[in-house]
Amino acid sequence: MAKSQPIIVIKKKVSHGGHHGGAWKVAYADFVTALMSLFIVLWLMNSSEKVKKAVAGYFNDPKGTGSLMGTTFSGTGEGTLQQASTQDLQKLKEKIEAEIKARHDLQKLSKQIEITITSEGLRIELIEEKDGTFFELGSAKLSANGQELLALLASQLKTLPNSLLIEGHTDSTPYSSDSGYTNWDLSADRANSARRLLQQDGVRPHQVTQVRGYADQMLRVRNNPSDPSNRRISILVKNADESVPEVSAASVVNGTTPLVKPAKASAASTAATTKAAPAADASAAKSSAAAPQAMTGIVSKLKMILPGKKG
Repeated sequence: MAKSQPIIVIKKKVSHGGHHGGAWKVAYADFVTALMSLFIVLWLMNSSEKVKKAVAGYFNDPKGTGSLMGTTFSGTGEGTLQQASTQDLQKLKEKIEAEIKARHDLQKLSKQIEITITSEGLRIELIEEKDGTFFELGSAKLSANGQELLALLASQLKTLPNSLLIEGHTDSTPYSSDSGYTNWDLSADRANSARRLLQQDGVRPHQVTQVRGYADQMLRVRNNPSDPSNRRISILVKNADESVPEVSAASVVNGTTPLVKPAKASAASTAATTKAAPAADASAAKSSAAAPQAMTGIVSKLKMILPGKKG
């Protein structure tokens, strides 16, 4: 009798990988991330300008080291900074002076750079010598020294929230060209050249609020209008009040231009005004009396010209 063959049953276990595998988790995570990003963008679009600047400052400098200013404050963006106080400006002045002295190529020019704190703010002046120091002689083109110094200043000024004002000055020597180009044009062009380089090296476009050209109207050495030191560029870091300084030629003393207060009317001018008032009133009364007569004559002529019944 033949032996029966054993029945072999082969069972295949099919694994579904935990509900069709884990690929769906990656897709779901991407979807949630994209949705969160959308909500953040919508929130930023409805946020204030200050919040937008603060967020932009964080992404530009996440570690918060790029905005260290060598003063008592630092931040991760201009939205988190406060206007520099007098104490902060003093520390900034000392830091700029130290950096200039640390550079051998600029150390020899330290006498041509004056940094002072005035009622307006921090004033930085680049003073020319006879043969030109920061600009080519008679030109608005910056020299190598001028470019290097302005780049150094830009690295410090761009971190400040304070507004900047740039002024150009010349001496009284007339411009030699016959093309109509004058010291007014030269002073304004030099100030604009400084502005362009500062902004090229990081100063924000709206940080410079004014560019002025004074020609020879604001002389440093008033007794010698042709003195080379009258040729200079002034960069003013304005105080927190953002006031625009009103200056006059008489107020400039050794490069310092304090704010000018409006002068009170003198007693003599007040008396003269009072004395002149009756005469003015009499003249006005005479004109008022003559006006009705002139109007009557005009009306009569119109009646003669216009058609219809004459009254």
